Amino acid sequence: MPEGDTIWRTAASLRRRLAGQLVREARPAAIARLKGRRLEAVEARGKHLLMRFEGGITLHSHMRMTGAWHLYRPGERWRQPERRATAMLTFQDTVAVCFAAPVMELVADERSPVVHLGPDILVDPFDLDEVIRRARRSEAATVGELLLEQRVCAGVGNIYKCETLWMLRLDPWTPPAALDEPTLRRIYAAARQLMRRNLLAPIRNQRAAVHGRGGRPCPRCETPIRIRAQGTQARLTYFCPGCQGASPRQGLPIRGRHQ
Repeated sequence: MPEGDTIWRTAASLRRRLAGQLVREARPAAIARLKGRRLEAVEARGKHLLMRFEGGITLHSHMRMTGAWHLYRPGERWRQPERRATAMLTFQDTVAVCFAAPVMELVADERSPVVHLGPDILVDPFDLDEVIRRARRSEAATVGELLLEQRVCAGVGNIYKCETLWMLRLDPWTPPAALDEPTLRRIYAAARQLMRRNLLAPIRNQRAAVHGRGGRPCPRCETPIRIRAQGTQARLTYFCPGCQGASPRQGLPIRGRHQ
C-alpha cells in the first residue's frame, strides 16, 4: 500500500508536470466534466490525493493497496493494460493515468473526503499536540494498530509502523494506555523523521531494518525477525523479539522476502 510519503512524491510530480494546464480529454465518462478545465492545484493529505480544477471541482483518488498514478508522453506505451485504468487525463504534452485505484471521484468540496483524517505527519507545522489528543481517545488495542489509525495521524503505513517501533525498541503489541505521553510523542516524532527523510531517499533504495525481512537477523541484535498478523485487518507486523521486548512466542520466523 502506498504510504504518505509516496503520495506526497506523486502529488509533487503531478504538480510539477501539469499544474496550470488545460485538460484536453478526460475518461471515463464519470470524470468527463474535467475536459477543458485548468488544473489549479495538487495536494496530498495522508494517503489521499486531491487534484483541484477550475470551476470548483476536485478529483479525489485513494490508492489503497493497488493504485498508482503514471505519467506518459502522448503515444507512449503504458506500463499497465488499459483495462486497469480508473482515470485518464490528457494534457498538452502529458497523459496522466491512474491504474487500479479503488476510489476515484469528483467532489465539489475538497475537504469532504479528508475531513475525518488526523494531522498529516508530513506537513509543516505538524500538530503533534492534536495527534496525542486523538491517540488518547483511540480505541486501538495495540500501539501497532494505533500507528495505522488515519483518524489519529494521517500518512503512516505498515512499513513505517514496523520501522518506527523497531527503531524505538517498542513491542508492537503494547497497549497504548500503557505508554506515557513522552513515549507517544517519541513514536510519532520518529515516524515523521523516517518519512520526511524518505521524501528525499525512497525506502526502496534503503535497507529496511525489519519490514520484509522475516527470518533474517535483526541488524541490531541478530535475533531472527518474526512476522505476525496484527489487528482486524491482519496487517503483517515485522518485529524483533530480541530487542523490542516482544515475547519470543509471538509470530513465526519466515524465510525469504515478504511485503
